[in-house]
Amino acid sequence: MLRTLNQPGLWLITLTAAGILMVTMGVRQSTGLFVSPLNSATGLGITTISFALAIAQFTWGAVQPLAGAAADRYGPGPVLAGGILLLALGSALTPFMQSSFGLVVSLGLLSAMGSGAASFSVLIGAAAQRLPLEARGAASGVVNAGGSFGQFVFAPIAQKLIQGVGWMGAMWGLALLTLAALPLVRKLVPPGSHPRHTASDGSLRRALGEALRDRSYRLLHLGFFTCGFHIAFLVTHLPGEVALCGLPADVASWSLAIIGLANIAGSIYAGGCVARYRSKHILFWMYASRAVLVALYLMAPKTAMTFYLFAAGLGFTWLATVPPTAAIVGKLFGVRHLGTLFGLTLLSHQIGGFLGAWLGGIAVSLQGDYTWMWYADMALAAAAALVNLPIREAPVAVAPAAA
Repeated sequence: MLRTLNQPGLWLITLTAAGILMVTMGVRQSTGLFVSPLNSATGLGITTISFALAIAQFTWGAVQPLAGAAADRYGPGPVLAGGILLLALGSALTPFMQSSFGLVVSLGLLSAMGSGAASFSVLIGAAAQRLPLEARGAASGVVNAGGSFGQFVFAPIAQKLIQGVGWMGAMWGLALLTLAALPLVRKLVPPGSHPRHTASDGSLRRALGEALRDRSYRLLHLGFFTCGFHIAFLVTHLPGEVALCGLPADVASWSLAIIGLANIAGSIYAGGCVARYRSKHILFWMYASRAVLVALYLMAPKTAMTFYLFAAGLGFTWLATVPPTAAIVGKLFGVRHLGTLFGLTLLSHQIGGFLGAWLGGIAVSLQGDYTWMWYADMALAAAAALVNLPIREAPVAVAPAAA
């Protein structure tokens, strides 16, 4: 599956993009571990903190098409560097925020804008424009795996920092770790490697109009909406679910880490499958598997091993939906505006994420548990599987084996 990345230069581009995503996604996906310490320190309540994190989910998605458009026109280097600095600033300011408005500014806006600008749409677009067509599917899988590896690495680090130096010190530690990604930007985007584009290079407005009128593109958005709901609910509220089951906090941090570890394999496998199967069929099986896994979790005894097995199963498809989703966008509209058009699908993803994070907080505040959120998550996953099937996608052309 990775044979298409058979040149050192292609691997350097791919691994550098993966390294940047490892940092930005690792920091972002560890935020749920701070919900309980933040609530204990500030007394703001789970619903208020969940709302700030829901704003972060939406902001992360809203930034994607804007960052993608800026990278398409001016090059990804400045966009990535600015995003990393904003993410570090938001993390560093959070310990000083003692109000709901302050949390919305630091976590909901600054950190989310930063991680969004240095995330999938810009990184996959930057790599795609420097890679041959046959290498893009595998490369997107490896880049995506970088984000999952970040979750595997950063969740235990964040939990140990919280236990060792408190949640404030942990936030400042994450801010410093974020800045370590800055040198990678110059390696991914050497000066002059991405020339500036002008309006005469093509009409972004025309490309957007064509995409939004396309039924397949709209169906892709609906499926990705569910993916965002599912992921944001879990990354925000899985620590709370673990606590409700009477298990220690370490079970939550290791569950998040296992999700990230499993998604490394899942992302690489998905990237390889893009070159062999229709992406819409890959997405169907991914979403359908989530509905089954949630049903099995609800029936299982709530032990640490149950959470670890649940995390491993979910992790295999966690963000492995990104390579086939990006592949469909590229097949439908090409790579010239890939950053923008794929960024819009990520906006739909994060509208779902906003609802997953916020409604989870409301559910536990009103009912004392997440039962109805699990049912909603299961139903949406089944619906997402079905809406991907009518997407217009040509069969994959398989090259004949060499003699």
